Amino acid sequence: MKFSQFVLSSPWFTVISALFFLAFTGCDRGGEEHPPGPPPGLSEYIEEGLEEWGIPGLAVAIVHQDEVVFSEGFGVRRQGEPDRVDDHTLFGVASITKAITATALGMLVDDGLIGWDDPITDHLPEFQLHDPWVTESITIRDALTHQSGLGRMIGNRLQFMTARDRSDLIYRLRYLEPEIPFRSGYVYSNMMYLVAGEIIPAVTGQSWDAFVAERIFEPLGMDRSNTSVTQIGDGENAAWPHQEIRGELTAIPRRNFDNAAPAASVNSSVADMAQWLRLHLGEPGVVDGQRLVSEAVMRELHTSQVALPERGMYGDLRGYALGWFIEYHRGTRIQRHGGGTDGMNTTIMLMPEHDLGLIVVVNTFTTFRDAIAYKILDHYLGIRDTDWNRQLMDEYQQRYEYQMARRDTIHRVRQEHIPPSLPAGRFAGRYYDELYAELEVLEQDGKLVLRFWDDDGLMADLEHWEGDRYRAVWRNPAQREKFVEFVLGRRAVVEGVDVTFNLRPRMLQVGAYPSDYTRTVRYRRMD
Repeated sequence: MKFSQFVLSSPWFTVISALFFLAFTGCDRGGEEHPPGPPPGLSEYIEEGLEEWGIPGLAVAIVHQDEVVFSEGFGVRRQGEPDRVDDHTLFGVASITKAITATALGMLVDDGLIGWDDPITDHLPEFQLHDPWVTESITIRDALTHQSGLGRMIGNRLQFMTARDRSDLIYRLRYLEPEIPFRSGYVYSNMMYLVAGEIIPAVTGQSWDAFVAERIFEPLGMDRSNTSVTQIGDGENAAWPHQEIRGELTAIPRRNFDNAAPAASVNSSVADMAQWLRLHLGEPGVVDGQRLVSEAVMRELHTSQVALPERGMYGDLRGYALGWFIEYHRGTRIQRHGGGTDGMNTTIMLMPEHDLGLIVVVNTFTTFRDAIAYKILDHYLGIRDTDWNRQLMDEYQQRYEYQMARRDTIHRVRQEHIPPSLPAGRFAGRYYDELYAELEVLEQDGKLVLRFWDDDGLMADLEHWEGDRYRAVWRNPAQREKFVEFVLGRRAVVEGVDVTFNLRPRMLQVGAYPSDYTRTVRYRRMD
């Protein structure tokens, strides 16, 4: 018998062949090719997580190879009520709106009405920043890639002059000093997305809201989507936001921030957002044979424009494109973004190499949404299941305990016995800052109350903390609290009040503080 015949007839050939097959298909990746469908048992996994995390409701959609392979809702729209979440339930997707704004601007690039590197003042001549040179130089691209150098105004929850017109907010930017030099790095800015969005009415005569509805929602069949909570009617199939307040999960009001809409105001369902995912996958810019956005613009939207710090010493490269973060998951490129506002959380991810996209929307703050997302990514990579739920739950609990300990320390060092310098009525009056506008201190029943921007919906009760320092507790509990301190001059004359805005709470379930990213504003007394 020839050697080749011996090998082919030998039982060892079967073993060797199997080993080679496993090597090339990846025995560490589950040893089998996965079908295009969703992970087996995904619905049960989500139901169990809903119970473990105490989540009222969420919804998930997966798009693979231009097909919606999963689109389901779980739990309830509002805690304690029977109405179920389905894949048509509206959720606020918050900063996922940024990619929608960038795409809308890309359509104007296709129309020849703007260019990515146009100075903003070419289209908004009244626009002005703190530095005249930056005012003249900053471009649409700079705004969309967070390279203006401007930090956050009040934080990622958009609590800034919510009853004022968008033009009023943009006007105030001339008083905002940069956090870092222009184009020296990345600083996340909701306000600059507002500015970018207002270029749309400047060049088309059509509001950002109307343009998005006509050019994006309508052709994609996103019939349920809108750009304002004012468009959510009574009895609508819409989720209510929930927030953990003083250790208890509570349904909270929907809050209108139409004035910053291009940064974060879209409300949508996962069924609708699946169509948005389809626009960015397969042949990007084409849906159902219709090209909505050019190939060149789609490439620009998804090309990293600014480098971000790597995770760890030798982490994967990270960057920010136009409304998308560019990262890697297990060595495979993904595009992602999160969205968070009062009581709503969203994760959206694209894995173009596998023609895969997903979205998870939740009506409270939770990292379980990422456990779902990573489980889906791993499935399509053919990787053995990692217990993402346990890993993220453990991380969450450790972080919660750490931040609660930090908060307790702030409370423990409080010197409540030190009285205020003056009777409450002496602090009452009107105060003003060029950037942050009006603040009024009122005396009501012997206690002090703050009212921001002459808006009765933005009022906070002052609790004495120590000396002339008070804790302001918002009457809308979702807004939590902040610290204020009155400033006295000669002869005990009240000259101003310092308000410390928590621009990024370390963990909102614990409270608005501790926060390592704050801005203290000195309001000057006006009367």
